Amino acid sequence: MSELLNRRLRLLGERANLTLLEHCLHGIERECLRVTAQGRLAQTPHPEALGAALTHEQITTDYSESLLEFITPALEDPTQTLQSLEKIHRFAYTKLGNEFLWSPSMPCPLPAEEDIPIAYYGTSNIGQLKYVYRQGLALRYGRTMQCIAGIHYNFSLPEQLWPLLREAEGAVQTDRDYQSSAYIGLIRNFRRYSWLLMYLFGASPALDAGFLRGRSHQLEQLDADTLYLPYATSLRMSDLGYQSNAQAGLTPCYNDLPSYTDSLRKAVATPYAPYVQIGTHKDGEWVQLNTNILQIENEYYSNIRPKRVTYTGERPIQALMARGVQYVEVRCLDINPFLPTGIDLPEARFMDAFLLYCALHDSPLLETAECGGATNNFLSVVKEGRKPGLQLQRDGQPVELKQWASELLDQIAPLASLLDQSHGSDEHAKALAAQRAKVSDPSLTPSAQVLASMAEHKESFAQFSLRQSQAHAEFFRSQALSTEEQAKFEEMARRSIAEQAELEQTEVGDFDTFVGSYQASILAISN
Repeated sequence: MSELLNRRLRLLGERANLTLLEHCLHGIERECLRVTAQGRLAQTPHPEALGAALTHEQITTDYSESLLEFITPALEDPTQTLQSLEKIHRFAYTKLGNEFLWSPSMPCPLPAEEDIPIAYYGTSNIGQLKYVYRQGLALRYGRTMQCIAGIHYNFSLPEQLWPLLREAEGAVQTDRDYQSSAYIGLIRNFRRYSWLLMYLFGASPALDAGFLRGRSHQLEQLDADTLYLPYATSLRMSDLGYQSNAQAGLTPCYNDLPSYTDSLRKAVATPYAPYVQIGTHKDGEWVQLNTNILQIENEYYSNIRPKRVTYTGERPIQALMARGVQYVEVRCLDINPFLPTGIDLPEARFMDAFLLYCALHDSPLLETAECGGATNNFLSVVKEGRKPGLQLQRDGQPVELKQWASELLDQIAPLASLLDQSHGSDEHAKALAAQRAKVSDPSLTPSAQVLASMAEHKESFAQFSLRQSQAHAEFFRSQALSTEEQAKFEEMARRSIAEQAELEQTEVGDFDTFVGSYQASILAISN
C-alpha cells in the first residue's frame, strides 16, 4: 500500500475524525422502460398520474416518453437511499395500469425506429429545449441506442474531509481547488480500475436480436431472438457497432478541472461537418439545438462525471467552473435484472469502498498510453470478462484479470474496514467478501447468472426479461405504501403538474431567442 494512502487512512482512523465518513452522500438514478403485458415498448404517453416529467424531482423521463427515470434524494445512509428508490417504484406501480417496468438494462423488442416516442415536456421554452435536444440525439445516434437503461450512482465525500486532508498534506490550493483536484484524482483512478466494476456488476451479456437493426456486429446467435457473447459482462457498455464519430476525437482530459471543462466547452462550440449539413431546422421546425460536436455538455458519453448541483437556468459546466466539483456520478452500472430496484445494499456498500479507494489512493496524471490502456481494459472486460485466463494490461505488462482483481480487492479492504469502523458495523467487509467470491467463481457474477437462468428456463433474452419484470411487479404491488407515503407522492405529482402549467403560462420570450441565449451562455464563459 502506498505511503500517501497509509497516511490518509491513519488520519481518518483517528478517533476525532472517524465519524466523518458517516456523512458521505449517496443518490441513485434508475432508468427503466415501460413495457406492455406482452413485453413490447409502451407507446402510451408518460402517465399523468405520475406527475409532470419536466418539474417532478423524483419521477421524470430520460430519452423516450417510455423511458422512466427515478431519482432519489442524496442521503447519508445508503439503506435510506435504496428505501427511497423502492418507494418510488411502489408508487409508480399504483399508476402503471397493466404496464410493467422492464427489468434489465438492454431494451425490450423495439418498434420501428421512428415509432420510438421521444420524451415530451410541454410548451415552455425549457420543455421545448429538452425535446429538441432529444430530436438531435435521434438524428446523431438513432433512437434505438437511446433506449438502453442504467443505474447512476452519485457519491460525495463529506465537505469537512477535504480541508483536513489539505492541511495534513500542506497543499497550497484553496479548499475548493483542493477538493476539485481530489475529485478529478478519484476520476482518474476510476478510469484505471472501473473494469473491475464491469466484471463484478455487469449484467447485460445478451440482448434482443432486433436491437442491432440488421447492422454488422461481432455478437453470436444464442437463439432465434437473442444475440450474446459467451464471456461478456456488459454489452451495454461495449461499442455494439455504434460509434459516435463526432465524439471519437473528444477525450476530455481528467488531469485537472480546467482542462476537462475546457474540452467540453470547445466541443459545445465547435461545428461538426455532418451535423452542419443537416442544419438545425427542417421544414421550418427545429431538429437539433446546434450543429456542433455536442449540442450540450450532457451529450458527452462517459462512465463517470464530475458534478455540481446547478442553480435554476445554470448549465452544468458553468456550475463546475464557478464553484468546483461537489460529487461524482458513476454512469457505467448495469441494472441487475434479478433485483427489483436493479441495485442492492451490498453493491452500494462496495461502491462506497471502491470510490473511497479511488479518492484516497495516489492518482498520478494519465499519460496518453495509460489512458488508451484503461479504455482497452474496460472494453476487454465488458466483452469477455469471464473468459478463463483473460489478460489485461497494467503498466504496459500483461496481467491476468483474476490476479489483478484479487490484488485490487486486497487494497480496497482497509477502506472497507475504515467505513465499518466509522459506522460500527461489518457491512462493508461482507460486501467485499461477496465480490471476492465472484472473482474466485465467475458463475456468481450477474452476467453469468443471466445466461444460466435463460438456459435453465430455455428462454430468449426477451422472455427472461419479461419473466423478471413480472416477478418484480408482483413484489412492488404486493406491499402497498403507507397511506401517508402514497398521499405524499400524490401531492408531489399534483404540485409538479401545477408548476409546469405555471411555467407555461407566465413565460416571456420566444423559443428561438431562448435557444440563442442558452447557446451564448456557454460561449460567454472564458477561462
